[in-house]
Amino acid sequence: MTTTPIAVVDLFASALHFRPDGELRATERRMTGGGAGAEGAWQVAAFHVETDADVHADHWEMHPEAEEAVCCLAGGARVFFRPVEPGAAEESVRLAAGSAVIVPRGRWHRLELDGPSDLMSITLRAGTRLERRGAED
Repeated sequence: MTTTPIAVVDLFASALHFRPDGELRATERRMTGGGAGAEGAWQVAAFHVETDADVHADHWEMHPEAEEAVCCLAGGARVFFRPVEPGAAEESVRLAAGSAVIVPRGRWHRLELDGPSDLMSITLRAGTRLERRGAED
């Protein structure tokens, strides 16, 4: 029987990939899908972020394969949702420390910070797309 070595994982430097077969491994953190062994894996990643540039606030992001939990562990952030209907306004939710929002599968979203924060995301990264804000016009 093979066993996973016991080691401390730095969640701000690595991601945890949970595979459908029950395997769990610490791996390189990626904003989009792919990477060796990432197929079908849910990624849990924590981020210490200081500025809007750290959360690519100038880009929309979309995960076609699954919902995403965006969690605020410390600090505060706002999650904006691209309008579904042409001409409609962006929707947004504010996340305080200890709160989360579930982003629907396939829904374009972006983040802005209230200040330095610790965030965590949980999703399937397969097929994740980024689009520069304004390109949707």
